[in-house]
Amino acid sequence: MDKQTITIYDVAREAGVSMATVSRVVNGNPNVKPTTRKKVLDVIDRLDYRPNAVARGLASKKTTTVGVIIPDVTNLYFSSLARGIDDIATMYKYNIILANSDENEQKEVQVLNTLLAKQVDGVIFMGNKITEELRAEFSRSRTPVVLAGTVDPDEQVGSVNIDYEAATKDSVEMLLANGHQKIAFVSESHEDPINGQYRLSGYKQALKAASIAYDEELVIQSEYTYKVGDAVFEQLTKAGATAAVVADDELAVGVLNAALDRGLSVPEDFELITSNNSKLTEMTRPQMSTVVQPLYDIGAVAMRLLTKLMNKEETDEKTVKLPYHIEGKGTTK
Repeated sequence: MDKQTITIYDVAREAGVSMATVSRVVNGNPNVKPTTRKKVLDVIDRLDYRPNAVARGLASKKTTTVGVIIPDVTNLYFSSLARGIDDIATMYKYNIILANSDENEQKEVQVLNTLLAKQVDGVIFMGNKITEELRAEFSRSRTPVVLAGTVDPDEQVGSVNIDYEAATKDSVEMLLANGHQKIAFVSESHEDPINGQYRLSGYKQALKAASIAYDEELVIQSEYTYKVGDAVFEQLTKAGATAAVVADDELAVGVLNAALDRGLSVPEDFELITSNNSKLTEMTRPQMSTVVQPLYDIGAVAMRLLTKLMNKEETDEKTVKLPYHIEGKGTTK
């Protein structure tokens, strides 16, 4: 018998039971006699029967599959979130389709439509910003969507984050308390509201409270990669910065190593606070002071919120902010 064409009907016929009984065995229903269950499982093993998830989805209108859109699967920030998503998905018996969007707005829409075509029950989106095109796709599909580590300033879409504005303000205040006047803020594009609205606002608030004038030269937009660390540090030196708040750990490692390569002592000559507390912060010497975000929890809570939306359960809050703190390690005094 061709493995591809084995159906529930074949298993029922071989085991001498009804298709409903086979279905109950496959779905773990306890209302089956142990002897019957064993007989059916033996036939399933012998025929190597695989229940068709798509067919089951058509019958129940559910595929028990969730699409996860991730901008960069190699970035430890996103992979830590994905781990939390996956663990909770497994707990609630959802399968995950992980799709990489390469931080490209056109590809985000394309990937979303591919996932929706696969009839996913829900989507978790991690990206830089919700474009109008993306928002239109979310609305049109009626498939529940939750943002993880991504904000919707309009608060139309459920999201799980920390308070980025307060975390950046706290980071700058820590550096101000250490005597710095020229503190830089380094992040990716300000088109991303996390950077352009929340983090930048926190940076400005801290300077204003300390009566320090805002200097555009100390605000640097850069991609989040190790390799640009050297070029970013050149800009910091040119602007006269003696300390920096960096919005990504991999970029922060590049900046730290560029400072050390130039013979500077960290934290004596230059101080740095990064933002994600990924394991990179422990791998550098000195270890990097950081905002401690509960990365795993952001992913886990986002997935739990999505299960509630998919099952039309009551939700207290669709915009969730989890706690954070600043941990001084070796790159601050």
